[in-house]
Amino acid sequence: MQYKIPVQIENEDKIFLNLSLRQIMILMIGFSVAYTLFKSLEKSVWWAIALFPTVIIGLITFIIAVFKHTEMTFVPFLLNLIRLQLNAWLRVWSKWVESYWRVEVWYVPPEDSIQEKMHSKVTKNIHEDILSKI
Repeated sequence: MQYKIPVQIENEDKIFLNLSLRQIMILMIGFSVAYTLFKSLEKSVWWAIALFPTVIIGLITFIIAVFKHTEMTFVPFLLNLIRLQLNAWLRVWSKWVESYWRVEVWYVPPEDSIQEKMHSKVTKNIHEDILSKI
């Protein structure tokens, strides 16, 4: 019996108008803040003037909700950007460069020659110690 294996389980499910639940919640919260601001400003100023900050808040909310850069949403992207600015001297980031560089392998001498060199150094040091004591 074959079972269907889920693919891309980390992708968010699209619910309405090609928006995920997270995006819909961000839009609902942002637009409710914008609407509340509009209603409070409309009482004291002309409605067209009250509409200006409302539209700005709505646009910022929409950008935050649908933002996606290299599979990162707005909040992780912003946090990574802040971390990069704070730790810029630690790492240089280049787009399309692998993080795992190929390791350069140099010539490794046979084990016998290493042991011979160590033995000759040890015996030389022993002889020097004996001669210095005499």
